[in-house]
Amino acid sequence: MELIRNEKVAENTVEIEFKVPAEEFEAALSRVFRKASKEITVPGFRKGKAPRNMVEKMYGEEIFFNDAIDELLPMAYEEAVKAADVIVVAQPEIEVVSCTKEEGFTVKAVLTVYPEVTLGEYKGLKAEKKVIPVTEEVVEADLLNLQDRNARLISVSGRAAQLDDTANIDFEGFCDGVAFEGGKGEGFDLLLGSGQFIPGFEEQIVGHEIGDEFDVNVTFPEAYHAEELSGKPAVFKTKINELKVKELPELDDEFAKDVSEFDTLEELKADIKAQREKEADNAAEMDVENKLVQQVVEGMQANVPEGMYEVRVDEMVRDFDNRLQQQGLNLDTYLQYTQMTLESFRKTFREQAEEQVKIRLALEAVVKAEGITASDEEYEEELMKAATAYNYPITELRKMIPVEEVKHDLAIQKAIDFIKANAEITLA
Repeated sequence: MELIRNEKVAENTVEIEFKVPAEEFEAALSRVFRKASKEITVPGFRKGKAPRNMVEKMYGEEIFFNDAIDELLPMAYEEAVKAADVIVVAQPEIEVVSCTKEEGFTVKAVLTVYPEVTLGEYKGLKAEKKVIPVTEEVVEADLLNLQDRNARLISVSGRAAQLDDTANIDFEGFCDGVAFEGGKGEGFDLLLGSGQFIPGFEEQIVGHEIGDEFDVNVTFPEAYHAEELSGKPAVFKTKINELKVKELPELDDEFAKDVSEFDTLEELKADIKAQREKEADNAAEMDVENKLVQQVVEGMQANVPEGMYEVRVDEMVRDFDNRLQQQGLNLDTYLQYTQMTLESFRKTFREQAEEQVKIRLALEAVVKAEGITASDEEYEEELMKAATAYNYPITELRKMIPVEEVKHDLAIQKAIDFIKANAEITLA
């Protein structure tokens, strides 16, 4: 690869031209021909046996050009960007401007590059730290939640179903007299009043007793994910098999021993309070960090290219789609269910994306201004934390996570620590 032009044509925009020489291009053409020749037919030759010059004579000299360019372009582009000494922050515009066997091919790329950032004040900033006190009501609420999580379900009989009961039911749904897919269940535990089923379903179970068989009449919501059922009336043939109620354990020393490492209820409550106070302090520290970083962002001057925001939105949309797929869904289904277009969905991330890009730019500028780096020891420590957290072999993580990427993220965090260490923080 030869870089033949590197020119700044506008703010945050650079044009480069680079050339892949004839010998590299010819080698790629030969490789492409060998791969494709098995499927090529030329009269007078067995399939796959025609020489390259005959194939090019019959189909045209350029028949293999595009595939050869596709093979060489990614690496050539990467080398050209490195030679141009720029940081590309958005998808480039790439154009092949010439291509011949004798000369190789030449490419023009329009690059959106990292913006110039001018920092304002980032030392001596002021912020107020406000720690929300942990009240007895908060501790009691946590204790009640713990009690609820350790409750057990016991069967009841001799009475009708009530809200907050767990009803074990069989059901089958019919729309226009025809059973529909996904509308049948047997031995299903349904907490009455939880809103888990279609609106109106659970309330119609209330008042019925064990062994009762009855119809539940409902109408599917207009925004129901299955379009063929949305807005339609349905009948569910339903039977109650069992009724269960939640039995809460007594809040005493025995409860504390069962659910924790402590011997008394008072010790358990003290630990809950200590944990809550630690969380409150961490939240207050995070709030201070956010206030200080926001001041740095507000004092920064940078003409951020639109492409940086779009790239961040792309990443956020992909992350959201990945989380959906982990739940057995996908983005298309989600968009149909929420009645959103991809364009309107992307807009929901725009404000957050802009904020995150500006914060990153500001902190990277502090890293540069203060010469902040991360050591090999800090890299190894971070890798060990990740290996422990995800129960993953550290040797495999080393292969997956680029060293410089981890060190860069560590430097960003150290920039936040630097800003805090040089700030005036007062307690509210």
